[in-house]
Amino acid sequence: MKDKVKEAFSEAYGGADGAEMYFAPGRVNLIGEHTDYNGGHVFPCALTLGTYAAVRKRTDRVIRLASVNFPEAGVITESLDDIEPGKNGGWEAYPEGVIWAFRNHGMSPDTGFDIMIGGDLPAGAGLSSSASLEVLTGTVLSDLYGFSAGNKDIALLGQEAENRYVCVNCGIMDQFASAMGKKDSAIYLDTASLEYEYVPLSLGTRKLIITNTNKKHSLNDSAYNDRRRECGEALGRIQRDPEGAGTASLCGIAADRFEKLKSCLDDPVLLARARHAVTEDLRTKEAVSVLKSGDIMAFGQLMNESHISLRDDYEVSCEELDVLAETAWEVPGVIGSRMTGGGFGGCTVSIVEEDAADLFRETVGNRYRETFGYDCSFYVVSVGDGPQRIDPQQAYK
Repeated sequence: MKDKVKEAFSEAYGGADGAEMYFAPGRVNLIGEHTDYNGGHVFPCALTLGTYAAVRKRTDRVIRLASVNFPEAGVITESLDDIEPGKNGGWEAYPEGVIWAFRNHGMSPDTGFDIMIGGDLPAGAGLSSSASLEVLTGTVLSDLYGFSAGNKDIALLGQEAENRYVCVNCGIMDQFASAMGKKDSAIYLDTASLEYEYVPLSLGTRKLIITNTNKKHSLNDSAYNDRRRECGEALGRIQRDPEGAGTASLCGIAADRFEKLKSCLDDPVLLARARHAVTEDLRTKEAVSVLKSGDIMAFGQLMNESHISLRDDYEVSCEELDVLAETAWEVPGVIGSRMTGGGFGGCTVSIVEEDAADLFRETVGNRYRETFGYDCSFYVVSVGDGPQRIDPQQAYK
């Protein structure tokens, strides 16, 4: 992909002399889904798959953007002075949104640039290709223009861009995982305080396998924003009850206290949404604890329970994801399997014994094809570092 991006840059912009190369990873979340905007804990890791950019500064105020993943869009030309929310709705809204967010915080590029983007993350698969692109853009801006934004700042600016420019009410997890990734470690993140801990992901002979439904999801077009609104309404009802006064977030409610407070939620939908937030945060805390103790089997069982809660209480799964997860549970050697990401399509993440990987792919793949008439896709992934400028000597090897 690095070679492809460099070659495309050269073709689009008349040569690649002076261009710099950058990379930002995608992420997979092991457990802790739809908790990041509910004040809870998440447990993602960065991937070695991600998004690359070749970029070169200009001397005027023009930016030119193109992507090898969206060749039909061609080269998009904008002025730095014309970047405003609501103007563009294509892939370019993500990098433009980051430029806009940087500008809002006093970091405005003094000149434009030419950029070519290319990624090996399957678009719409729930592996945070959008957050990867946002973090990549933030890394480019900070490095090229000498801004003082660190990786955590870049994550927050990426979230601001997605919330206020792209108008998807995502939490901080995706951008944080991409910006703060560490090789062979997952990130245990408290999204309320942004306190975090790197936890070694010691899988031994086991493999981390992502299975793509090949049913693309779009958070803008899905019920993602509805779920966030429902959680806000549930929290509001709890806060208006004398027993729930002062409750800061759904994930901050202990299990025994939730049993006392749930009478506030006479709407069964709001009750189910809140129950998922409370129990998923508890599962995430327990999952990190058992992983640290070396009990990978218990970790896998919590993954399975997470999927059931996302399916039944949060209702963000779909038939395709359920077939993948539930078939995986039947395969000997599968430690755990669950949907990952926003839902409504995308991927599952599974921990599979190495000697069971072929059986896993065969069994799950056959069942999926028989059910839906087309194939799912499998990716054996590695856990990688966060964003970086690529050494010119290493960039194209």
